[in-house]
Amino acid sequence: MNKRILVVDDDLMNLRFAEFVLKNNNYTIITAESGIECLEILKTTKVDLILLDIEMPVMNGIETLELIRENNKFKNIPVMFLTADAVIESVVKAAKLGAVEYIKKPFKPEELVLRVNKFFK
Repeated sequence: MNKRILVVDDDLMNLRFAEFVLKNNNYTIITAESGIECLEILKTTKVDLILLDIEMPVMNGIETLELIRENNKFKNIPVMFLTADAVIESVVKAAKLGAVEYIKKPFKPEELVLRVNKFFK
């Protein structure tokens, strides 16, 4: 069975690119354009991994991850940040919240696939 990955990014081009790259590597991809949409999807859909952008309007990725970790139903879902935000405070906060990886955008398709594949091994 394919692993299910929820990709969350407010930039539609980044979202579609990550979706295309991962689908071509036999992952089932679900997409969300906001932290709010991510949380709604998690209420009804089982996922094996979340790829989460940090810089999003209304609710950023750190705030989204805080809410994920507060919910017993999905607090143990692993999260990788996929973001252009490399501010050390964001990296530290993400690590403290249990992010398993931090991938800097723009990313190369090979790097994304390698890190996701490595996580699932």
